Amino acid sequence: MTSADSRGAADAHTPMAPAALRELAAALRERMQRVVVGKTEAIDTLLATFLAGGHLLIEDVPGVAKTTLALALARCLDLSSARIQFTADLLPADVTGVSVYDQSTREFRFHPGPVFAGVVVADEINRATPRTQSALLEAMGEGQVSVEGRSLPLPDPFIVIATQNPLDMEGTFALPEAQRDRFMTRLTMGYPDPDAEAAMLLARGAADPLTALTPIASEHDARAARAAVAGLYLAPAVARYIVALVSATRSDAALALGASPRAGLHLAAVARARAAMAGRGFVSPDDVARASGDVLAHRLVPVGHYAQAADALAAADAALERIVAHTPVPAET
Repeated sequence: MTSADSRGAADAHTPMAPAALRELAAALRERMQRVVVGKTEAIDTLLATFLAGGHLLIEDVPGVAKTTLALALARCLDLSSARIQFTADLLPADVTGVSVYDQSTREFRFHPGPVFAGVVVADEINRATPRTQSALLEAMGEGQVSVEGRSLPLPDPFIVIATQNPLDMEGTFALPEAQRDRFMTRLTMGYPDPDAEAAMLLARGAADPLTALTPIASEHDARAARAAVAGLYLAPAVARYIVALVSATRSDAALALGASPRAGLHLAAVARARAAMAGRGFVSPDDVARASGDVLAHRLVPVGHYAQAADALAAADAALERIVAHTPVPAET
């Protein structure tokens, strides 16, 4: 269990009351819908991931508001944000920072990289080399960066929202399974429906809708909300249901690689967040089933060879849907 998985539980701030958390989630959803039109489920997945203390991978084609979704969260919670455009020549120091010699003091001074922000958008993460991709691993798992023998803490709250295009694989470096496992959830935005797209054209004009967003909560509120989510009640029967789902992925004939124990921890965390966003003080099996696709599918490797990453993801989704449908649901929690 990484510190990112347990950071909310260790937060010294007083947990937010259930009613206040539900109201905060509703207000964030309403505000973010102003700039990401017609994507309520994507917004809810991001909010659940953030409240659970995890990181999000968005796999979709360009121009469907992936970066806008991330920046809208930062604006609404008054968090610092940074965008890193991953390219083949990007170096690890371009992400974490570098020490520069200061002639006036005759000392090396560390200049923090863009990873030292509350919301970090890693755009087209699969276009960077594996070495640079791995620069995010410690930050995502431990909430800190090691530079020149020192461990430097990252902001709290902290979330990485990475994007990649699953259709354009030319000149890319596929994320290894270990790194995909670091992402608590994965989502696909998809194109907006015609009515939502027309509304977007009429409302925006030449203005950037992000500039109209104002904070509706603070970093302190975000930490209190995370603490409340981490402490939400998870019944033993629901915990066993989570274990049954995760275990089933490891023995399914259609899957070459199933979900890890970390996946079970992440599934419990997102299910807690979903329950809290609905105003409940306990996790139901429906919360788990609803979160399973976002949490588990991107960690699964289907049997066989696929021409495109999107085809492999579709096969993993189909296998997971079958597993969820055939796993017995606890009658009482």
